[in-house]
Amino acid sequence: MFGTESSLSMFLNTLTPKFYVALTGTSSLISGLILIFEWWYFRKYGTSFIEQVSVSHLRPLLGGVDNNSSNNSNSSNGDSDSNRQSVSECKVWRNPLNLFRGAEYNRYTWVTGREPLTYYDMNLSAQDHQTFFTCDSDHLRPADAIMQKAWRERNPQARISAAHEALEINEIRSRVEVPLIASSTIWEIKLLPKCATAYILLAEEEATTIAEAEKLFKQALKAGDGCYRRSQQLQHHGSQYEAQHRRDTNVLVYIKRRLAMCARRLGRTREAVKMMRDLMKEFPLLSMFNIHENLLEALLELQAYADVQAVLAKYDDISLPKSATICYTAALLKARAVSDKFSPEAASRRGLSTAEMNAVEAIHRAVEFNPHVPKYLLEMKSLILPPEHILKRGDSEAIAYAFFHLAHWKRVEGALNLLHCTWEGTFRMIPYPLEKGHLFYPYPICTETADRELLPSFHEVSVYPKKELPFFILFTAGLCSFTAMLALLTHQFPELMGVFAKAMIDIFCSAEFRDWNCKSILMRVEEELEIPPAPQSQHFQT
Repeated sequence: MFGTESSLSMFLNTLTPKFYVALTGTSSLISGLILIFEWWYFRKYGTSFIEQVSVSHLRPLLGGVDNNSSNNSNSSNGDSDSNRQSVSECKVWRNPLNLFRGAEYNRYTWVTGREPLTYYDMNLSAQDHQTFFTCDSDHLRPADAIMQKAWRERNPQARISAAHEALEINEIRSRVEVPLIASSTIWEIKLLPKCATAYILLAEEEATTIAEAEKLFKQALKAGDGCYRRSQQLQHHGSQYEAQHRRDTNVLVYIKRRLAMCARRLGRTREAVKMMRDLMKEFPLLSMFNIHENLLEALLELQAYADVQAVLAKYDDISLPKSATICYTAALLKARAVSDKFSPEAASRRGLSTAEMNAVEAIHRAVEFNPHVPKYLLEMKSLILPPEHILKRGDSEAIAYAFFHLAHWKRVEGALNLLHCTWEGTFRMIPYPLEKGHLFYPYPICTETADRELLPSFHEVSVYPKKELPFFILFTAGLCSFTAMLALLTHQFPELMGVFAKAMIDIFCSAEFRDWNCKSILMRVEEELEIPPAPQSQHFQT
């Protein structure tokens, strides 16, 4: 034992300061690389790589496996399944202002080469189409049967081909008895009504301009209105006819809404407002389509702020599910009354007036509902095309709102300045932790996972509340800083750091290391450097 210790001490005494510089420098480099990788992994996936590996691989070896983890480990795509489960817990809504695939989304892909829609988002749209545009009796009509399969197709060209095939099936022969000539019969050619859903699919996906889409929707309106009137007369004859009438109602509402959106895109805003108002009067119970949000955006374009306030008074109710459009539009109207004369310096001197206080409270209310919107309105973060589905209070809803309403905020003088000065104060009002909320129910914890499924991969998803940095990122950052400092000190003061390192090694290697203290370390350093001891005072002699 003594020989081993003596040989070890002889080996350590032969080490030069260059060795310690190389050792600490290499340690600092390695820990820095680990820190960079950990930070990149955290920014992309929201978790620590070391923590994930330790939990998924080391924990089973140590016996810490629960039933849930063992069941999940049997599936090869367990992580994706858990993500899907957490996404399904969040209510995903159809975007009221969604764009046209052929005329807008596809044109973006042609220009940039990027896909603006995710597979998850398009799959949700396919489910919506099957829910609203099909029913159990579709097999009785050949065109509807074809369209029922078309909505399930993943390939866009296959869907378009199926829609054209459905439009070609429009003739049927029926034998009619002629009363004047009882012994003879003739064949009467009857034209079946065109398939409205086939026109819808072509207008959404094949039309390359809004004008082409509008023409196809007008043809769909003729076919859909005829089907709706026929099914309306037969809806009380049984559950099958009732289901057909419900489907025909959904088709007709969808067509009229998209026609109004086409008019809005083509600059005929007043015509679009009239179409939306008529649609809301004709079908007042179909609030699930959120047509009022389209109406609010069109009225803001016309700067009809009194009409906007009237719509908000009807729909900004606590019993209805709020949206960023409602909250931020209410804030815009209140900010409009004071924003042109608002000055932060003057407000700090004299305090806020009643109107300014109402505007600030409205902004705080809107920011608490969806904290992601201000960065897009203030152009602190770049916008992308909105998805076809949004998650309320999430980043996807913020993109969908700011994409259409940024121009309305810019049009009101000083509104963005007031928002810039007040929106961050919201977070000081919300009780800690931030998930608790103040005016609304607690902020959902699943929004980040759902937004990552809804938004394209090239977009940096906004996260709220900000996650605390994982322990291993902090640990590697501290280790990198500590080793870098040691390398610097060793390079600048090689003799002193070498003596200090040898003293520490001798203490840990000796048999007396249990009784070491700070005084023994200092004494060893003084002996090595031949520093004379400080004179002891007469009053404190032992």
